[in-house]
Amino acid sequence: MSAKSILIIEDDPALLRGLKDNFESQGFRVSTANDGQKGLDALLKEPPNLLLLDLMLPKVNGYEVCRMARSRQLDMPIIMLTAKGQEEDIIRGLELGADDYVTKPFSIRELLARVKAFLRRQTADTAYEFGDFRLDLVSHKLFRMNKEVELTAKEFRLLEYFVKRAGRALTRDSILDAVWGDEVIVTDRSVDRCVTTLRGKIESDSRHPEFIQTIRDIGYRFETHDEKSNTNL
Repeated sequence: MSAKSILIIEDDPALLRGLKDNFESQGFRVSTANDGQKGLDALLKEPPNLLLLDLMLPKVNGYEVCRMARSRQLDMPIIMLTAKGQEEDIIRGLELGADDYVTKPFSIRELLARVKAFLRRQTADTAYEFGDFRLDLVSHKLFRMNKEVELTAKEFRLLEYFVKRAGRALTRDSILDAVWGDEVIVTDRSVDRCVTTLRGKIESDSRHPEFIQTIRDIGYRFETHDEKSNTNL
């Protein structure tokens, strides 16, 4: 099996070199660019399996690179690298098509674990497993150790949206659009209420959830047991 390819677009030379060395030591094929225009050119010429993208770049910023990638129907995972922790910056990147983000300074082990988790996933699965659960998209049912767990239609759609995007940071607005669609009276609180009821059915302790993690001021991230087991790589 050929090595997975990663493109890193980052203008800090020390960080760029450190990331390149760490990912190459893990067996990845790594290409780099130190400004947005070079990165965009490399991205469009030879799309990688995954993109690590700084937001604040010279020439072309990371938001535009992300937007262009998605407009060209490039569907590789995009993880934003940002020095900014403001809610609006993160949400803007996620709404443009990024899958997740890490805020500088970050743990290289955590970043490696997230990258590996993204690259392991299959997009055409008809069933997803997490913990003791199995979500079957064909039968439209959730099972725990072969026993069905009753879900409402909305809870099923929400869980399906989560498991298909495991590991990704999801804004409340993106969840509303995907799960509630054009329903007239829905708000962010609708998402939170549905998350609460779903947690009550899949979490051992809703106050300390294992799967549906809250991202303060942003939304939620669904974490599988498999992802958690790889956080110390």
